[in-house]
Amino acid sequence: MTAVELGIPVVRATPDASARPASPLLVDRFGRAATDLRVSLTDRCNLRCTYCMPAEGLDWLPKPDLLTDDELVRLIGIAVTRLGVTDVRFTGGEPLLRPNLDDVVAATAAMAPRPRISMTTNGLTLAKRAAGLVAAGLDRVNVSLDTLDPARFTRLTRRDRLDDVFAGLAAARRAGLAPVKVNSVLMRGVNEDEAVPLLRFCLEHGYHLRFIEQMPLDPQHGWDRDGMVTAEEVLTALRAEFSLAPAPGERGGAPAERWLVDGGPAAVGVIASVTRPFCAACDRTRLTADGQVRNCLFSQSETDLRALLRGGAPDEEVADLWRANSWAKAAGHGINSAGFSQPDRPMSAIGG
Repeated sequence: MTAVELGIPVVRATPDASARPASPLLVDRFGRAATDLRVSLTDRCNLRCTYCMPAEGLDWLPKPDLLTDDELVRLIGIAVTRLGVTDVRFTGGEPLLRPNLDDVVAATAAMAPRPRISMTTNGLTLAKRAAGLVAAGLDRVNVSLDTLDPARFTRLTRRDRLDDVFAGLAAARRAGLAPVKVNSVLMRGVNEDEAVPLLRFCLEHGYHLRFIEQMPLDPQHGWDRDGMVTAEEVLTALRAEFSLAPAPGERGGAPAERWLVDGGPAAVGVIASVTRPFCAACDRTRLTADGQVRNCLFSQSETDLRALLRGGAPDEEVADLWRANSWAKAAGHGINSAGFSQPDRPMSAIGG
């Protein structure tokens, strides 16, 4: 097993940029190319999930610091037309809080070559927005849902809005967003008993469920490995009720290991970012709502593209700086190494 597979950041020093091959793509020193762009549209959220932020919220980014719609679309266009990005996922915070979201999606869908466009959302207002987003060009949606119990949902999110999430999921399916994926995080002493109910719910409604190991990205820096329900624990719980077999086909850069349920065709995914890192196949690059590009979710540094835009830099200069950021990408996130330190920005500010 290699250091990359273990998620260990082998190189931390600034790499020699002169060794970078003459490629227009977002390549790094370990043979990877970033083709999946995660775009955070806002750091704000209309939930207050206990594992994500305090009840009073966070110090939100000032509006002047946020990328304008034109700046956002320009950077996405550079990624798609110059850097080889083929997939764009809108995230947050809560991306449905972004004004003019439909216009941003439509502008992205009009790019040539057209990227695949998806969004990760908490689903609270998705019932009202799904049809319009599909018309604008959205292809797929992931909805976060950690519990099916209304009282538990209220305790976990500090909002009594579970019915709105259910309505958003149903509206996404009716609007033709396919597949509709559900992202669930199980936590010890909170909702660890819901692996089977969540899968039954998704099978019944035709949603694709993915369990995600809780990662150290909370603003309180209170993540505890012992409180994380591991991928193996999730699979053990599911095997008590279902037959699971590895799904056929290459996983590629997909973060989820997929398992056929009771022989298929339905499947369940498990994203084991902590216990089974998939850094060796990582194909992601991230753009924050204030125009910082990050080559890893757990990166300790960022590259400021907003300053270049507002300074009048041409597209190719922006692309070159983005390529340099990708070239400096570490071998892995390092969660399992002794020297790991959590990034200063929480998940809501980085984007998923």
